[in-house]
Amino acid sequence: MAKGAIVVGAGPVGLMLAGELRLGGVDVVVYDKLSGPSGESRGLGFTSRTAEVLDQRGLLHRLGEFRWGQQGHFGGVRIDFTLLDESHFGVMGLAQSVTEQTLTDWLTELGVPIRRGYEITGLKQTPDTAVVQYDGPDGPGEDTAQYVIGCDGGHSTVRRLADIAFPGDAATRGMYLADVTGAGIRPRPIGERVHGSGMVLSVGLGDGYDRIVIHEPGVRPHHGEGTLTFTEVADAWQRMTGESIHHGETRWMTALTNATGLAEQYRRGRVLLAGDAAHDHAPLGAQGVSVGIQDAVNLGWKLAATLNGRAPDGLLDTYHAERHPVGEQLLRNVHAQSLLYLSGEEMEPLRAVLRELVQSPAAARHLAGQVSGLHLRYDVGATGHPLLGLRLAPGLQLRPTSSQTPRRVAELLHTARGVLIATGDTATTEKTAADWSDRVDIVTGTWTEQDGPEAVLLRPDGHVAWAAPDGGDLQAALTRWFGPAA
Repeated sequence: MAKGAIVVGAGPVGLMLAGELRLGGVDVVVYDKLSGPSGESRGLGFTSRTAEVLDQRGLLHRLGEFRWGQQGHFGGVRIDFTLLDESHFGVMGLAQSVTEQTLTDWLTELGVPIRRGYEITGLKQTPDTAVVQYDGPDGPGEDTAQYVIGCDGGHSTVRRLADIAFPGDAATRGMYLADVTGAGIRPRPIGERVHGSGMVLSVGLGDGYDRIVIHEPGVRPHHGEGTLTFTEVADAWQRMTGESIHHGETRWMTALTNATGLAEQYRRGRVLLAGDAAHDHAPLGAQGVSVGIQDAVNLGWKLAATLNGRAPDGLLDTYHAERHPVGEQLLRNVHAQSLLYLSGEEMEPLRAVLRELVQSPAAARHLAGQVSGLHLRYDVGATGHPLLGLRLAPGLQLRPTSSQTPRRVAELLHTARGVLIATGDTATTEKTAADWSDRVDIVTGTWTEQDGPEAVLLRPDGHVAWAAPDGGDLQAALTRWFGPAA
């Protein structure tokens, strides 16, 4: 019998997905073409919703020290998160290498093998399996699984081999990212526009290093890995700011473009895509890695249920149905923010209007929700309760009937199972859900504050599938998301 799943790509998205699948009881292996972790800082944190989903698996506190960003922006227009009625704070200043190492340690504990130095060279599907061919440390070979998931970046080999179209916009602008030390760079945490349609950003990373980002008008996309030099980066910084950083040193740098792409299909037969392999764009506010990790948490439990034979009809197809629109919105928002950020003075009237709009709490809350991901609502097939389809705030605390120690909602989701929380008179609710207790945890108790729902059914990703009162039929919701009763 073929293993359950092969994940291609050992970045944050692939590692998160592999962990989700293992929690769901799936035999999974990760392949990555690099011989070891890159150690690159790259993404410097993630949005508040991504912090929540990591908290839901008990991983957030394992990341070590980081800081919460209390100021956000939309295309350079500041949004004060402290004025909103819900925390949209994102994680800042956390190198991607730290996130990857934390997830790698998690997979080691879960017993998930990561095979490094294996480059995928071929892919074929049968009615029951998907076969990857690779060139590894010991030469060519192949491996077979029931499903293959490409988490291998914007230039995804899996996507190409699966012949999944990736329409988007061609590159029109090149940009540089670098981690620099010894140059005395002043902070520019959300960036500064210079020379009309250019932008520079700088943020401290600790240990004497600063991350700099350079968007320079007229600089064409830089092609060829390993061909960028620090002199090119320093020359561009001086042209943009008048400051010389040539005397500094860099531990990491890269050239990127503003090209975009969105996979037409997130699933084709036994091949699925997640993260940058499904949606690629210029780096802006760590939105790419954030949406990618949320892809993984949406897909993992659905694929695990499918492989375990407990999924209702069509469950796996809801991955594309729910996440493809998020990818569309992501590319739209990045494009809108890029226009605001990087256009010339002709865009200033629109920036002024937007600055006025974000003084309205409703407008600020809407834009903050777009960036943070907290306002994402899925169609769960029912209406009537305001929480349906939204995530339940993971910081809500419940005092379980069996214990006097309050537990946060995030803690109840650590095992990646469904959770039914019932308060008040729970006998009917418990009786209805009893036949799903092999895949849904039933927790009774009382909320420590008066802002929790009377009863609520959570999917493993933390989104509300049913709520009382007026949130539809509980048995129908259990069947729709968790399959037939045992």
